[in-house]
Order: sequence, then C-alpha cells, then structure tokens
Amino acid sequence: MNSEVLPILWRKTKIGNVLRRRAFSLFFVLYSSLYNVHCTNSTDEAAQFFLRGNVQLQKREYKEAIRYYSEAIDKKPDFADAYNNRGLAKFRNDDREGALADYTRAIETDPDFETAYFNRAAARLETGDAAGSLTDLQRIEKQYRDSTFYYVRLGDTYVQLNKPADAQIAYDRALQIEPKNVEALTNRGALYYNQRAYEPAEEDIRQALQLNPEQDAALNNQSLLLARRGKYADAMTFVEKALALQPRQPYYLNNKAYLLLKLNRPAEALPLVNESLQRDNQNAWAHHTLGMYWLEQKQPAKALAEFRQAEKLDASVEQLYYYIGMAEWATGNKTEACEAWSRGERAGDEQARKERLSHCR
Repeated sequence: MNSEVLPILWRKTKIGNVLRRRAFSLFFVLYSSLYNVHCTNSTDEAAQFFLRGNVQLQKREYKEAIRYYSEAIDKKPDFADAYNNRGLAKFRNDDREGALADYTRAIETDPDFETAYFNRAAARLETGDAAGSLTDLQRIEKQYRDSTFYYVRLGDTYVQLNKPADAQIAYDRALQIEPKNVEALTNRGALYYNQRAYEPAEEDIRQALQLNPEQDAALNNQSLLLARRGKYADAMTFVEKALALQPRQPYYLNNKAYLLLKLNRPAEALPLVNESLQRDNQNAWAHHTLGMYWLEQKQPAKALAEFRQAEKLDASVEQLYYYIGMAEWATGNKTEACEAWSRGERAGDEQARKERLSHCR
C-alpha cells in the first residue's frame, strides 16, 4: 500500500472556493424581484435593466449581466439587489475583488440584506479571508439555521481556519438537513481524508458519486483515494473524468501529472505540472510533484529548489521531508539530508524513518 497522501479537494459548494482555492461553480442566492421600489420613471427603468441582467446571468453571459446591472444602479444608486447580483456576475467572471466590493456595497445600502452577507462569505473564503467569512456567516446564523448550504459553507470556513472539529459538526448538520447534499458529502469526505480516516472518506465520496457521477471534485478525490492504495491506472480514469468537466483546474492537472509519474510516464507529466503551476503557483503540491519529476530525471538541485518552495508554501505536504532528504543526499549534503529525514520521521513518515536508519548515524 502506498502511504503517500495527496491534497484532496473540497467542492466549493453550490455553495461555494471546492474549498479553497476554490475554482468551482458556487451556490449563491440570486435576487429576482424588487422590494420597496416606488413608482417613478427611474426606478421603473432600473427594474427593467435589473431583470435583463438576471436573464443574462442565467444564460451565463456575465459581461452582459454586469452591464445591465450597472445600468440599473445608474438609475437607482441605492439598488441593493442590483449590487448583490452584479457581485455574483463578477464572481462568476473571475473578478473576486469586484464581487467583494459589490456585496459590501449591497450591505452598506441595506444592512439587513442577509443574502448579500451569505454571498460575501463565499467570496471572502475564495480570497483567503476565512475570518471575514466566519463573521458574515455568524451574522446570519439564525436566518439560515435550516439551510444545508449554509452549513456546508460554514464547514468550509472552519476548514480554512484549521478547526476540523467545528468543520465536522457543520458538515454533519448539513447532511442532517439534506442527506443527499453532494457538496456536503464531498467536503466531509475531504475532511476525513485529511485526517487519514480513509474508510469514512471513501464512503462519503462513494455516496457523492452515486448521487452525481459528474461531481468533478468527488471524481478527483476518488482518484486520490485510489492512488493512496497504489491503484494508479484506476485513479487516472477518475482524474481524467474530473478534467473533462474542469479542464483548467490546477489541482486536477497536478494530480494527473503525479499519477503519470507513478505510471513511469514523466514526459507526459511535465507539461501538466507546469500548466498547473502557471494557473496557481502557490500550490505546494504542484511544486512537490515537479520536484519528484526533477529527482527522477537525476537533477537533484532543481528538485531541491521545488521541494523547498513547497516547504515555504505548506510544510505539511505529505512525504515532503522524505523527498527533501533524497534531494539533499543526491547533491552531497548528507547532514541536511539526515535532518530532513529526522523531521519527516517526527511527522510520522515511515519512508523518512527508513532512510534515516539506513544512512544516518
């Protein structure tokens, strides 16, 4: 059995950033009706632009939707619903900062606008502001106490805050409300995986895929569960299905590259891991994969540079210090290699322990 563990992805739930990073279609609340609109020419025109924006948003014509919502706001500057929906259009058009600004403006215009708090929480989570996301979610907790999607978003927030026990409670609550919530199953499975509770992780991912065979994060996570057991060819089938649904997703690209290395196909792996890093150069796991590639190519100096970059980004990457030790040893740095293996051993890495016992006094 392969003991190496890869990063598993959360589905940014229809809630809302797959977990981190995110990268997925989100569940936001779209306002489609107007409240407290007085009958004037300007508000009538604002309403018409607003409804046209909603049509374009549903058609995924985000730039057009933004244009119509902007027209509505020009006609009615205190139009909180238009700010909220324009924020959603901007978010889906990959303008995270613009979305945050619009959600905030909606809240400033209407401090009791619960939907805008809900949507801003997801946007904050996507941009790495988990504390801000939690503040927004706590602000609307009473109003959303029966929402399964609310608890998925809350669970994702606690994951980013490194509070796994609270995340577990939130995901469990989401599934109590709706046992068939695919995002909750996917994300709870990811949480189990990261805690090395592999059996419940496999059960949650299995259920998620039964409910939705095209859940890309669940497909990716299933590939990682199979890779952990050394079933690399079977794992490849699942990550390729995930990539068919999300061809540009950097984590999926990296995971396929990793599997190709394990299947002794390094020439195919290199362009994929490079593309993954072009799309997200803060992904420690992709730097780790590229380090593995260079180590296999007997270029330990290049490998070591990538492993050290992975260490800066996320020192918890599985087996990182085993590989750092291997690269240090290959470059003749025996003391540094033994130090790296010792650190890996303290983290519970059996391969690092074996290398230390074999090479170090």
